[in-house]
Amino acid sequence: MTKQIHLAAHFPGVNNTTVWSDPASGSQIDFDSFRHLAQTAERGKFDFFFLAEGLRLREAKGRIHDLDVVGRPESLTVLSALAAVTTHLGLAATVNSTFNEPYEVARRLATLDHLSGGRAAWNVVTSFDAFTGENFRRGGFLAEADRYTRAKEFLQTARELWDSWAADAVAADPESGRFLRPGGVAPFRHQGRHFDISGLFNVPRGPQGHPVIIQAGDSDEGREFAASSADVIFSRHSKLEEGRAFYRDVKRRLAAYGRRPEELKILPAVTYVLGDTEAEAAERAAEIRRAQVGPQTALYFLEAVWGRDLSGYDPDGPLPDVEPNLDEGVSRGHAAFRRDRGELVSKWRALAEEKNLSIRELAIEVSAPQTFIGTPRSVADEIDHFVQADAADGFIFVPHLTPGGLDDLVDKVVPLLQEKGVFRADYTGPTLRDHLRLAPRTQNRTEETS
Repeated sequence: MTKQIHLAAHFPGVNNTTVWSDPASGSQIDFDSFRHLAQTAERGKFDFFFLAEGLRLREAKGRIHDLDVVGRPESLTVLSALAAVTTHLGLAATVNSTFNEPYEVARRLATLDHLSGGRAAWNVVTSFDAFTGENFRRGGFLAEADRYTRAKEFLQTARELWDSWAADAVAADPESGRFLRPGGVAPFRHQGRHFDISGLFNVPRGPQGHPVIIQAGDSDEGREFAASSADVIFSRHSKLEEGRAFYRDVKRRLAAYGRRPEELKILPAVTYVLGDTEAEAAERAAEIRRAQVGPQTALYFLEAVWGRDLSGYDPDGPLPDVEPNLDEGVSRGHAAFRRDRGELVSKWRALAEEKNLSIRELAIEVSAPQTFIGTPRSVADEIDHFVQADAADGFIFVPHLTPGGLDDLVDKVVPLLQEKGVFRADYTGPTLRDHLRLAPRTQNRTEETS
């Protein structure tokens, strides 16, 4: 059976994927940038528009690292504004479960679901480090081992709040003078390891029942969390065989939670580069990678792993001959490099020797490889093959330009996917759950509060 492809758009601006120095690049803050990208995605009939979030800016040697795009507006505020200028596009917010509270987050997400007519989604993320925690009252108290236990309880608590309102709780009957149906709103009481709260939730149940839940963890614990609780996985596995292995592993876990494979969509983060010929696309892709990983960025990339100031090294020269400093180091805020840095250095040295790579060439080789490169037809075919081969259910596209980075994809590739019959010609329902072919989350107070 031919699978239908799901597509989503990621607003660039969290790291050096974004080529902010390109003349075609616009503001990362102005609302018009968010509106342009979101409306382009909606014109392409995408499932949802996705905003990442960072709670602290990266630093290098005690200074803000401004080779990445800096300045990250709060996701739910932006998406609430976008709800007014879109009609069908899902609106997905990254909201941290380590440094927020369930009542506040549940209230804001339920509000977005109402404002948008059932298009809200929540990407549940965690923070492990005291560096980020310094921005918050609790500081860095939460041990890394506890971050998923808190996230699971956080989501469970939010669901209890959403389920405390029946779908028909609001009667608003002027004849009887009764606004709420008797028994339509139940008190909530949650007592757990991380949260001890009680009261009455103050937002009626949203159109979707619960917002769509997205999860991005790749560890074994993260995969299990997704299998038990998520509707979508934001995956990093954008190569075919890696994607198929990840797809099989996560889908097989669903049965243990009474879930079917189609109840969890796996969407890797991907990029694209188009050209009139394959050679032209490849040349353009190489230019983009060199713009994304300039000399300073390459050194900074290695400094995060080596834990040392490498400013004296030539980015176009060989890798540093010094051993890494495995303490905190000179760069802060890079979660990807917090474990096994000594082993990683050994692997990179072997790779650099095997391929005769400079510092900059290595950084390009190992960081965020490009995914779909070619003509519109070959890219459409590759996207379709990836999904039909059960390596993904679709993709979250991360363009390198703001705000026009999706224009070519929507104008040149999406029509070919529609022509192949693997992508919708139009939306078939109003909610994000409709787009993802997920059933509404039905109320189950007994299950959620037990």
